[in-house]
Amino acid sequence: MKKTGCLLLSLLLLAGVLWGCGAGAGSGKPVASSKPDKTPVILNEVAHSIFYAPMYVSIEEGYFADEGIDLTLITGFGADKTMTALLTGEADIGFMGSESTIYTYKEGASDYAVNFAQLTQRAGNFLVSREPIENFRWDMLIGKDVLGGRAGGMPEMVFEYILKKNDIDPANDLAIDQSIDFGSTAAAFSGGQGDFSVVYAVYYTSIHL
Repeated sequence: MKKTGCLLLSLLLLAGVLWGCGAGAGSGKPVASSKPDKTPVILNEVAHSIFYAPMYVSIEEGYFADEGIDLTLITGFGADKTMTALLTGEADIGFMGSESTIYTYKEGASDYAVNFAQLTQRAGNFLVSREPIENFRWDMLIGKDVLGGRAGGMPEMVFEYILKKNDIDPANDLAIDQSIDFGSTAAAFSGGQGDFSVVYAVYYTSIHL
């Protein structure tokens, strides 16, 4: 699968780490310029997050248009949905964790996706507690119920990795709920499920307990 990517990456690196999203960005509705003389590119982001702030600045400042790109931004709300959009031709480029590419390749897809750029250097995940904790220790999770996110998703895998680094068995020392999809974890936690929840940066400000 040949994707238009090098120019996009270069433009992202030009933008400062500022927050400047438009009214339609992140709502799931396309955000695009209206100039017909541009090369159309559909970009599907896994989530609307501050981690992608350089891209939003590039859109608002017109950097893509200046380079002849008519960019349409769509929020997929989950790596599985973003990958589906990419494989079905509904998107030209997908912003998502590398695990989706690996899963697709292992399933034997002939037209599999190719990772071509690193967007972040850290996982944008937060562990949120239902009760205030002044001096948190990882062993406080033992015996607790935690909303971990979709099985096989990057937030869940990073969480399990951290648990093992702290000598906690993810399978036996606590109960991790992996049945809730990416876009519903924060709402489920706000609704009363779990003692802790692994959430992505896009969601943590909207959790009200």
